[in-house]
Amino acid sequence: MAPDESTPRSDGPASRADGPASRADGPAPRADGSAARRRAAVEPARDTLLTPIVLMTPAELWQATIAERHALAAQLEGLDPDAWSTPTQCPGWDVEDQLAHLTAAALTTRGAWMRSMALARLRPEVHNARRIAQHRGVDGPDTLRKFQAAIEARIAPTDDVAPYLGEVVVHGEDIREALGLESRHEIWALTAVADFYWARDFAVPSRTLSRGLHLVAEDGPFEAGAGPLIEGPTLAFVMAMAGRRSHLDQLRGPGAAQLRMRIERGI
Repeated sequence: MAPDESTPRSDGPASRADGPASRADGPAPRADGSAARRRAAVEPARDTLLTPIVLMTPAELWQATIAERHALAAQLEGLDPDAWSTPTQCPGWDVEDQLAHLTAAALTTRGAWMRSMALARLRPEVHNARRIAQHRGVDGPDTLRKFQAAIEARIAPTDDVAPYLGEVVVHGEDIREALGLESRHEIWALTAVADFYWARDFAVPSRTLSRGLHLVAEDGPFEAGAGPLIEGPTLAFVMAMAGRRSHLDQLRGPGAAQLRMRIERGI
């Protein structure tokens, strides 16, 4: 599997190299995890979000989402024709399905989502299958062109933006993991997704999976929860809270086995 630890970079969507201005007084990204270990030495008294107060505007979240789409599209240019049918860790979805799903997510309005879910009788798997079929092209390159045409869209069926940034991060990682592609993400964008995932169940049971565990990122400011400690990269927490197994080996600590068991049981 290609390296997939999050790596801060200065060429992302924000004009500020250190992310949103409201983060400026928070801790800098930590490469060695020492600050995380120092904080983790004092066990939180209650189950709460401990990330230093971070405010990302909807505009900043959309910038991050669009940047993630651009990065993924660039990696898929010139992909070998056979690679589009590579299975991913989403059962029944290959690489082309994943990309079509992201195109659908970029273009689905609130009304379209409500109609589609009603026609699917509130079965998400039926809704997703129909939207994937709608946005797949005649072949992989055509599906990529459809995705590229949707990259700049700022459309979502709800008022939240962070989960749609999470959609691109998580499904993009599904694709990269299947193809062995390198991963690079803005740490502050990953932190916004991790914060949202920890706070509530949305499209994935992220809050349920992480409840009663103390999560501490070693490469950024994300920290949440009370209970058995888990440390690791922010991206690994995002993927684990999305129910993915691909990054579990990057997480360590007394709570890691419990999180793995929850994911494998499919809580």
